Amino acid sequence: MNKGNIPLWIAGAILLYVGWIAFDMLRPASGGGAGSTTSISAVRTAKVPVLVEFYADWCGPCKVVGPMVDELAQELKGKAVVIRINVDENPTLAREHGVRGIPAFIAFKSGRETGREVGGIPKERMRQLLGL
Repeated sequence: MNKGNIPLWIAGAILLYVGWIAFDMLRPASGGGAGSTTSISAVRTAKVPVLVEFYADWCGPCKVVGPMVDELAQELKGKAVVIRINVDENPTLAREHGVRGIPAFIAFKSGRETGREVGGIPKERMRQLLGL
């Protein structure tokens, strides 16, 4: 390798990196999975209380409470709606709801927020947030 080409290699690497960043930023954000904008619309239209959990796959406490949230959703079928939203797939929703830490639980009744809790909480506390 010719030492005179080192600045060209560095410039090429920098351009490649900047191009990759630009390409990644211009790509549309993913969405449409369970817990996407369509399911959060249940918050506004539900006639029963709604509990929304904001989580991420990489979050340790989220992994711990995830099965409890799924259990609660099954137990409360017909009495309440339980929604899980992945903040990595839906960052706009997380930002719109002021989520700063995860797992974050937000309870709604008649479309209005009635309670909020951040961190791994027991299933009984989730029920309390829902008023059940």
